[in-house]
Amino acid sequence: MRFRPCIDIHNGKVKQIVGGSLKDQGDQACANFVAEKPASWFADRYRRDGLRGGHVILLNPASSSYFEETKEQALAALKAFPKGMQVGGGIRAENAAEYLEAGASQVIVTSYVFSDGQIRWDHLKKLKDTVGEEQTVLDLSCRKRDGRYFVVTDRWQKFTDTQVTHELLNRLSGFCAEFLIHGVDVEGHASGIDLELAELLGTWEKAGTIPVTYAGGIASMDDIRILKEAGRDRLDFTVGSALDLFGGTLSYEEILREYHG
Repeated sequence: MRFRPCIDIHNGKVKQIVGGSLKDQGDQACANFVAEKPASWFADRYRRDGLRGGHVILLNPASSSYFEETKEQALAALKAFPKGMQVGGGIRAENAAEYLEAGASQVIVTSYVFSDGQIRWDHLKKLKDTVGEEQTVLDLSCRKRDGRYFVVTDRWQKFTDTQVTHELLNRLSGFCAEFLIHGVDVEGHASGIDLELAELLGTWEKAGTIPVTYAGGIASMDDIRILKEAGRDRLDFTVGSALDLFGGTLSYEEILREYHG
């Protein structure tokens, strides 16, 4: 189990937002934190601390008037930590190479694969052919409905018909090297982990062999220990709003000491 750092960028600023609050119209989001420092500062900090495998996420769509500013911040972060961080946000087979050439270790893909409420297997195949599974991370951001977890897309607003199960992870694992899984119902609330989701992921037989990073709700070192137990010590994790780097109270240095990996 190891710590995976993050850099979320919205309207050209490093932010931590409440899960599900993103709105494309007016580029709105409920923010817990807005950084004064640029994305490159955070990336350089992670580089100096040897924290590889974190992620840079562009939260503005390409149609946004802020997109170019957000993209500029993301590219600067990748340049500050070459091949040290993954990048996601509007990634498709057609533009993935640009980010890989800019320094991303891997690309994170969501809506390109999960679109119109379904899995686009043709898009997965195209990614595998053009990018390669070793450079692809699939983001299965999910929310609970009727007691089951479903992948959500379009700024976490739209439910797909794709249920997150061990069978799904097995099928998708032939197209990617890693999974990034957000528990959207707890994301950005710093109110504790989604325990049921963590148990679902930790009991997947390939967890630990194929890296799975859990994101959502971590607010304390106790939450990390609960995640470690629920996930059978087979899940990596990221911390957002609760981290002191992002205005919270959870010590980055303490996490670094215990979960550097």
